[in-house]
Amino acid sequence: MPISHVIAQRDLRNQNAQILAAVEAGTSFVVTRNGTPVAELRPLAHGRRRLVSRSEIAAIAAAGPRIDAAAFRRDLIAAFDQDLLHA
Repeated sequence: MPISHVIAQRDLRNQNAQILAAVEAGTSFVVTRNGTPVAELRPLAHGRRRLVSRSEIAAIAAAGPRIDAAAFRRDLIAAFDQDLLHA
């Protein structure tokens, strides 16, 4: 985990261009107000996708293990205390 530099809110205000340039270069900062940490500035993770297409999900599911639905149901029923189901 990268080390964060601690800066005061006043320094962020007065040196915002330099600090944002440092963040772009990979530096993280913890911003304090009256000595108390209140925020963190860190670089965004580039190249990380947030959405996966429907076709990709279907392909991943198709490549996964096959589940026998009837056997799965039997296993679930066997795992439950049958007295609770009929109470």
